[in-house]
Formats: sequence, C-alpha cells, structure tokens
Amino acid sequence: MITFESVSKLYPGGTQAVSDLDLAIPTGSFTVLVGPSGCGKTTSMRMINRMVAPSSGRILIDDQDVAGIRAVTLRLGIGYVLQNAGLFPHRTVLDNVATVQRLLGLNKVQARAKAHEALERVGLDASLAKRFPAQLSGGQQQRVGVARALAADPPILLMDEPFSAVDPIVRLELQQEVQHLQAEIKKTIVMVTHDIDEALTLGDKIAVLAPGGVLHQYATPLEILTRPATDFVASLVAKDRGFRTLSFETLSGLDASGLPSPDAAGLIDMSSLAPGWGVQVNGQANSVSWVNSEGQVFGPHPLVRFDASLRTGLDAVLASPTSAALLVNGSGYPTGYFTLSDLGPLLRPSERART
Repeated sequence: MITFESVSKLYPGGTQAVSDLDLAIPTGSFTVLVGPSGCGKTTSMRMINRMVAPSSGRILIDDQDVAGIRAVTLRLGIGYVLQNAGLFPHRTVLDNVATVQRLLGLNKVQARAKAHEALERVGLDASLAKRFPAQLSGGQQQRVGVARALAADPPILLMDEPFSAVDPIVRLELQQEVQHLQAEIKKTIVMVTHDIDEALTLGDKIAVLAPGGVLHQYATPLEILTRPATDFVASLVAKDRGFRTLSFETLSGLDASGLPSPDAAGLIDMSSLAPGWGVQVNGQANSVSWVNSEGQVFGPHPLVRFDASLRTGLDAVLASPTSAALLVNGSGYPTGYFTLSDLGPLLRPSERART
C-alpha cells in the first residue's frame, strides 16, 4: 500500500505543484495519475521514490514513511520507467537491463542471466541483447526500459508517460503488453499520463488531478465515466463519453445468429445476410476473410468472443464490409454473427452514461 497523507509541494517562487493530496494506492493495483500539463501528476509520482521531497505531509509504503528510508535503498526497490526509456547509449541492451542487479551486488554473470529473463518477459528477442539502444526502434527501446525496471523484481513500478514518445500503433501494442504483464506479475504500478483514453484502458483506479495538484476524483474507470465527481472531471471525459463506456460492458447478452457449415474448401455461404458474400476460414480457424461474388477478399476480419466488450463488438461491425461481425467459440472457431441491429438492445442501457 502506498499512502499519501496531506501531501503538498510548494516550489520556490510560490508555484503550488501539489495541494493537500490524500491517496491510498492498494498493493498489486494499477493506478494512473491523469490530468493536464502542470497538474502535479509527475511531481506526485516522483515523491514516492524521493526524487522530489514534499513540502508538507508524508508518503508511506506499507506504513513506513519513505522519508525515513535511505534514498538509494528506496530507489533500488522501486522500478522506474522513463518517457524516452532513458537507456545508456554506450551499453548494450543486456547491460542496460542488468544495471540494477549490478548495483544490488550481483556479479556480471548473475546480472546478465536476470537481464535475459527480463527481456524475454517483455517480449524482446534474445538476438537484440548485444545491440546498442541506437540500433533499436522507439518501441523496442521502451520495452528495454520496462525490462530494466522489472529486472530486479521490485514490488513497485513507477511509469512516467512511458508510451508518449512512440507512434499510435506501437503505443497500443505496448499498452496491451503492459496489461498482460500486470495480469501475470501483479506489481503495484503508478503511471502518469495526460491521455484519458490510456488511463481508462490501463488503470484499475484513476486519480484525476487539476492544475495546482488538486485531486478531483479517485475512482475506477467506469465510475469516472458514469459518475464524474466535478465539472472538471466531466470535461476531461466529455468527448465520446458514452462510446468509452462501452468498453466496460460485455456482449454476454447478445442474441446472435448461427453460421452455416463451411463447404469442403472452408467457405461459409453468407448470402442470407448479404447476397453474394461468403466467409473464408483459414486452415487454423483463427482468422477469417470476407469474400464477395467476384472473388475479392476482404480481411483478415477481427473475430469476437462473447466476453468481449461492446466497444470491441461495435468496432468489428463497423470494420466489416457486410456490417456484420463474427463470433467465435472457446477454440477460436467462428460459430455465429451479429449486426448493428443485434447490438441495439445492449447499446441502449449505456445511454445512462451520457446523462
């Protein structure tokens, strides 16, 4: 548990970065600090590992005041991921990741063995270990930064806008990797972002900060969307608020239509849905393509499970050339389809989020 007790930060010159912040971050949770530039979110996060000292109040980790912990000892027990990875340019990827283990006293062989494990954990190929940061893409560098932060297996991980310097496609991939990683390792993660969609996607809870470091709401993503505590929070999530809410409702009540059986070539006749159209199932049955009467292939088309979100289902319908999305069973095989009209009864309750 990380606890902020009436924490404030006033810089020389009178700039109020954080104002009387009270916050309790549960162990094993993913908490996102979000807000506009200058709202004190990075300052708040950096006070956890004493990179910034509070002007008043205190911060505790498992009931121990961080001010009473030797700074080096504290920081070696907390992983830190920087915005631009912050890698040492003169060291290889492997030695960058091994840095913290070496500081903890492991010899070079032991540290590099731990580093290899960390690289594998974040999905980096072992062939990259001997390269230097300049030889990597931006996304690969950021993965190395995450691997370095995780290599010593710290209980707490701080992330300072870790994906803001990469392109949108890589950013989405990194977000998904961090989600999968957190499901596996259950660290206490505190992340800073100015992107409300990123906060809603990743956070178990979100702390919304306004300029001056004033906490306006600390709640789950669904609560932030459906019950914003102040006008400031409402303005932050106002755009596409109802559409965002669909990410937290599932397709479990969907009344879908069944698919006909495929022919010997794996083609499913979908002419009852759209004249002249069919669905081609590949040999592994983990992806499909739409095929029209002229033999044109559209795909691969996204497949949707019943436990997927309404937003995922709606995206799949809109991406389909026939305005129909395909459902798959537990084995990943397509068994049914649905259209926008099928989603209607499920979409209407979400209108409550707009009121």
